[in-house]
Amino acid sequence: MRAVGGRTDHVVVVGAGLSGLSAALHLLGAGRRVTVVEKETTPGGRAGRLDIGGYRVDTGPTVLTMPHLIDEALAAVGESADKRLELIPLHPAYRAHFADGSHLEVHTDAEAMEEEVRRFAGPAEAAGYLRLRHWLERLYRAQMRRFIDSNIDHPLQLLHPDLARLAALGGFGRLDGQVRRFLTDERLRRVFTFQALYAGVPPARALAAYAVIAYMDTVAGVWFPRGGMHALPAALADAARDAGGDLRYGCEVTRLERRTGRVVAVHTDDGSRIPCDAVVLTPDLPVAYRLLGRTPHRPVPLRHSPSAVVLHAGTRRTWPQLAHHTLFFGAAWRTTFTELTRTGRLMSDPSLLVSRPTTTDPALAPPGRHLHYVLAPCPNTTTGPLPWRDLAPRYRDHIVAELERRGLTGLGEDIEVEHLVTPRDWAAQGHAAGTPFSVAHTFRQTGPFRPRNLVRGVDNAVLAGCGTTPGVGVPTVLISGKLAAWRITGPPRTARGGGRPSPAPPAVPAEGRRRP
Repeated sequence: MRAVGGRTDHVVVVGAGLSGLSAALHLLGAGRRVTVVEKETTPGGRAGRLDIGGYRVDTGPTVLTMPHLIDEALAAVGESADKRLELIPLHPAYRAHFADGSHLEVHTDAEAMEEEVRRFAGPAEAAGYLRLRHWLERLYRAQMRRFIDSNIDHPLQLLHPDLARLAALGGFGRLDGQVRRFLTDERLRRVFTFQALYAGVPPARALAAYAVIAYMDTVAGVWFPRGGMHALPAALADAARDAGGDLRYGCEVTRLERRTGRVVAVHTDDGSRIPCDAVVLTPDLPVAYRLLGRTPHRPVPLRHSPSAVVLHAGTRRTWPQLAHHTLFFGAAWRTTFTELTRTGRLMSDPSLLVSRPTTTDPALAPPGRHLHYVLAPCPNTTTGPLPWRDLAPRYRDHIVAELERRGLTGLGEDIEVEHLVTPRDWAAQGHAAGTPFSVAHTFRQTGPFRPRNLVRGVDNAVLAGCGTTPGVGVPTVLISGKLAAWRITGPPRTARGGGRPSPAPPAVPAEGRRRP
């Protein structure tokens, strides 16, 4: 594994998002002095917090999986998630509603899900589900250590028995086709393939290897931190500070001072000059490359994932058909992905995610009130340069009307506070192509072909975050921060081949892991 050479005693981490905080914790655990510089006044990055009229709104990811990766980051400084967070398992992980009026509870417990699939689609599909689950578990084990939790410098590093195992499992086939081997019910297949949208590729074109995201969502378990998703970066930041990290908020990095191919200081907008021996950059790739003064050459321009319109709505009441996470699938499926990734049009038959965090933590809203997060996938600003300034209010009304048609009667009149986010807003926050989901996981942008966390021509700068390896999502950005730290410190002695084996998530009692 290539590593940063020379002195690395003091490292500046630019950005206090999940990847930056993960990097900071692993660097602190390896004995480095760490300064974290964040332009916002609080930690979190994409996982931010907005307080509106007594509602505590998470502005970023809503789904938390693989909590053992949180433990791993905290363990680097002798901490644990049990001490810093109260993580509540969600049962069901999702509830899925379909256009034909049917619904499915998506459980991560094998027996519960087998019984639910039997009720929903019959015994043959229930047996197929168990075979699919076994395949997902094997796929995860074949990929995690070698291809996800590892720094890769050259494609030849992939030549390993795990590659043969992944190929034998069908990992290089198409996701939809591989899932079809186990499930004939098209509605069920959606539940195990919609996650390809996170990777920015339609299920019909996505590598089956990306079923590992479905493993995280439907097998390993889905969780929610008490206090909201923003409680996660807040806990990581507190642990980093208590371990001796210097966290500076409200400071935007304006320039990297370089000398003979190395970054020697970080300059911020308040006039500070912070000397350093190495730097970890976590902003979106265009911002990081601008600071470095170089953009690596790629024969084909980067493709970005679809974006999303998000409506945060505080309401006077809620609706019983909603779980913590509820998927409303439209009748169309292939057409939807074509619109999002090719033609650049809004979904003609929307599939929507509605998260109701007050299901699990009522304290996120005023007494008797409820918080709803509605995510409507849409084209990014490159695929679909839509006039969002004028379109946003009309599309908001369209989303509300669509949800009312699907059973959330009276939603519009019961909203008392709201906040709408469109691709125009994501772009204003510095996200390339107006998408918070960053670079798509096409084959040419996966593994060693994804933008690397080392940039040629700068000897002591490392990238972290969803635009670099291993990719998009809360678990992967936590890993990204760790991999960036390892570029500076080298992997721990327990690591092998550039990465430490990541076991399957530990079993957790049904009542959840709770802070004492």
